[in-house]
Amino acid sequence: MFTSLKKAGFALAIVAGLSGAAVCAQAAETYKLDPSHTSVIFVVNHLGFSNFQGRFGGATGDLTLDRENPAASSASISIDLAQIDSGVEALDNHMKSADFFDVASHPTATFKSTSVELTGETTATITGDLTILGQTKPVVFDVTLTGEGDNPMSSTHTLGFAATATVTRSEFGMTYLVPAVSDDVELQISTEFLQQK
Repeated sequence: MFTSLKKAGFALAIVAGLSGAAVCAQAAETYKLDPSHTSVIFVVNHLGFSNFQGRFGGATGDLTLDRENPAASSASISIDLAQIDSGVEALDNHMKSADFFDVASHPTATFKSTSVELTGETTATITGDLTILGQTKPVVFDVTLTGEGDNPMSSTHTLGFAATATVTRSEFGMTYLVPAVSDDVELQISTEFLQQK
């Protein structure tokens, strides 16, 4: 998607993404998210005193990369909300309750891309539908290609991305403790996608 992407195409990640390489006639490429090299961080303001961070585990996802027509690329990502990790067990259990994610009724959060727009040599915006607590809202991710090449450990072609977005949790019906715990939640994603043969 970037300059190299304009030469190569766009890859989507987390997630969404972009990618680079020489333009050539070829079928769309398929990739799977590598959960062992994916980090999904959330940041909320706590009582105006601190920006508290936690992590979502259990990410899975698929990416289709069309290098000739980056706008036709797509990604879908799912997060297992039962694997939320704040570093505090009691807080994790509270966030799994109906006050926040209601994991018993809504165990996953999902993102499905709807459009991709190149914004620079290694950057793009990826818009998609984010579903939390059974509510689906549009979210825009700012995405940067952080690396592409054959993984020296596995020889698998790999795409790396960083992505950020801001989610307003009350739009999904999560109003508990707003505004003491900020309504806006920052998402910070670092991920790798592995090409499938």
